[in-house]
Amino acid sequence: MTDASLEPPLPPHTLAQRLAAEALGTALLLAVVIGSGIMGQRLAGGNVAIALLGNTLSTGAGLVVLITVFGPVSGAHFNPAVSLVFALRRELSAPTALAYVVAQIAGAVIGVLTAHAMFGEALWQVSTKLRGGPAQAFSEAVATFGLVLTILGTLRARPDFTPAAVGLYITSAYWFTASTSFANPAVTLARSLSDTFAGIAPASAPAFIAAQLAGAVTALVVADRILPARPQAPSEPRHRN
Repeated sequence: MTDASLEPPLPPHTLAQRLAAEALGTALLLAVVIGSGIMGQRLAGGNVAIALLGNTLSTGAGLVVLITVFGPVSGAHFNPAVSLVFALRRELSAPTALAYVVAQIAGAVIGVLTAHAMFGEALWQVSTKLRGGPAQAFSEAVATFGLVLTILGTLRARPDFTPAAVGLYITSAYWFTASTSFANPAVTLARSLSDTFAGIAPASAPAFIAAQLAGAVTALVVADRILPARPQAPSEPRHRN
């Protein structure tokens, strides 16, 4: 056996590697969300609850895996609202946060196209599924608030549990929010390009995105006031760009 403490440290990831991780991770996330929605709807025989359950379990499980794989590379944000929070915390520079968002949106669109191709659907679609009204928008604010609070809280208390915590939270939020917890502007934009079970009409997307960003910023303010800071080990890397 070798002593892990004697092994050379891994080199830091380049910005290109981090952006690739964000794009690929977000693409796979959308393939999971859209693909499991299509599969659930096809197999549920018209039972929407069963279709949603399949969509939920697949998404929650996929998130755990994707965050575990890509977290050490880019932080596994896969979400412009999360990248915004880390930029506001000055753990990402503004240019890097913007690059993350571009990579996330591009990856999300690729993920939707991938899901359509796997199920023999038309590649380019526009959703007709309206998700309007103040209750839906408020649900997205609550969903994103809880997601960001989950991330910040577990990073401070139990960083190794973050993938499981996020996956469990989203699994729960699919069912306790009226909007089924998109909680992600990139996901919202991409799902507007899928006229399938998990889609959202473009007309409904702006209110969702505004609510998501508001929920994320509110969670950051609350977390900074009620959650204890986690002391940083001297050897712990701090990504500032």
